[in-house]
Amino acid sequence: MSLEVRRIDTDFLIIGGGTAGCYAALTFCEHSDAKVLIAEKANIRRSGCLAAGVNALNAYIGQGKTPQDYVDYARSDAANIVRGDLLQTMAEGLNRAAEKLESLGLTILKDSQGQYAMRGWRNVKINGENIKPILADAVAKQKRIAVLNRVNVFEYIIRENRILGVYAVGIDEPILYTILAKAVLCATGGAAGLYKPNHPGFSRHKMWYSPFNTGAGLAMGIQAGAEMTTLEMRFIALRCKDTIAPTGTLAQGVGAKQVNALGEVYEDKYGITTSQRVYGTVAENREKRGPCALRTVGIAKEQEEDLLKAYLNMAPSQTLRWLESGKGPSVQNVEIEGTEPYITGGHTASGYWVNTNRETTIQGLFAAGDAAGGCPQKYVTGALAEGEIAAKAAIRYMSSEISSPDADNTEAIKQKLEGYFSHSENSCDALEEAMQAIMDKYAGGIDTHYSFTEKSLKIADKKILELLKQSEQLCASNMQELVYIMELQERLILCRSVIAHLAARKETRWRGFAEHIDYPKKSSELECYVNSQLKDGNINIIHRPLVQEGGIYEH
Repeated sequence: MSLEVRRIDTDFLIIGGGTAGCYAALTFCEHSDAKVLIAEKANIRRSGCLAAGVNALNAYIGQGKTPQDYVDYARSDAANIVRGDLLQTMAEGLNRAAEKLESLGLTILKDSQGQYAMRGWRNVKINGENIKPILADAVAKQKRIAVLNRVNVFEYIIRENRILGVYAVGIDEPILYTILAKAVLCATGGAAGLYKPNHPGFSRHKMWYSPFNTGAGLAMGIQAGAEMTTLEMRFIALRCKDTIAPTGTLAQGVGAKQVNALGEVYEDKYGITTSQRVYGTVAENREKRGPCALRTVGIAKEQEEDLLKAYLNMAPSQTLRWLESGKGPSVQNVEIEGTEPYITGGHTASGYWVNTNRETTIQGLFAAGDAAGGCPQKYVTGALAEGEIAAKAAIRYMSSEISSPDADNTEAIKQKLEGYFSHSENSCDALEEAMQAIMDKYAGGIDTHYSFTEKSLKIADKKILELLKQSEQLCASNMQELVYIMELQERLILCRSVIAHLAARKETRWRGFAEHIDYPKKSSELECYVNSQLKDGNINIIHRPLVQEGGIYEH
């Protein structure tokens, strides 16, 4: 197959039309007359982590609270490994983002006094099944925003540590795009599918985090030499068994406690931070006191009806499970389990190392949402706030831009991609399952209770590197299969960096998220950021001191 080459020029390129990407485009148009292009692998109307909807805005500053309260909460939950400057600037934009969503048409539930209906002090109840179409419709109304759907961006164009654009391929048509831009925002989300999930084999993509988020943006940054941060702070979601539906609605919405098979409330024993909730569940199961569950038996019928509706907004399979079994949460506790590890900067601090304005260590390349590190507990409104910050910073960067050197390497890229159509090996699925099995067994997956050793990590890195070499020989018969190969390689590249980060943090800081058997305790010497940078094929580890809020951090 021969690829047709097309060149596109724009001012501001946004990679990923999810939450942060759409909001960044809208913000850009409010403050600049320049052109915007969103390049989206799927279709922005139903893409990203909000594709199926959501039933709450989990980051909001309730009455009587301040952005500083949110910063303190996130710092405590992450055992201090956060960027204070990023949390502060994000928290200051949370309520503004929620109000903007409401003005665009999102239904935010109200109490009897007409105020936002709160779930705790930092959660707002919404009817959010259509949250992504609302954002997509707002984008469509802006004439200066062009959208390129069904296009997979796979490589940055960088000269002298400055981004000039990207290379991308069409998924439905044999087209190689060279997209040049004055500034670029990476809003591709985090990564799922690195580890063997709860449902392997044919159902291996039935998981909590979006299975279409392959770590593409992170892998491109790693390959380009961008500095990455805190990839070792993996996120393991505590979810409803089998359906992998979120549990926060049960824990916060109806106050359901975590109980073991004996009916004992165990969350008080282990702690209630995000990672401790996972750790307690794993520990109780290992001590043969499982299965564990959220205690919902006895809740009011009105509460049960609210739960049925809430899960229809984000995880319909859970509502269907209750209806099909005839046993709703008021008569049967909801069994829970941990998922496989994910890399997601919206919940943890993993992602690109950025300055306060969300610019990466590559000039003109910005990151927001799940792709940006250092700022956990973003959720929906936090991703919006970061998209706003990055868009405004991109405008300032473009106003001081200098002339760009020649960027054309298209012919070499074209020949490399066309080579995949002439190979004979066609086992992309087999390599993906092998990768997940390796990460699960040697790099702290479900089967090892999220634990690992120095020796096991070395084995994992060696085996992943072998798979990466094998992937170069895979064969594609069409553009979709070529994209599958790219996605596999993205995951493998990210796997190596995750392994390197796990090995570099010689402690166990987040019980449940990462259990280092050789270093089972927390180390005061490692109260710092573990960063990395790929150079000459080697992953170099960089330890950086903590950055507090109240100031501006520049690279």
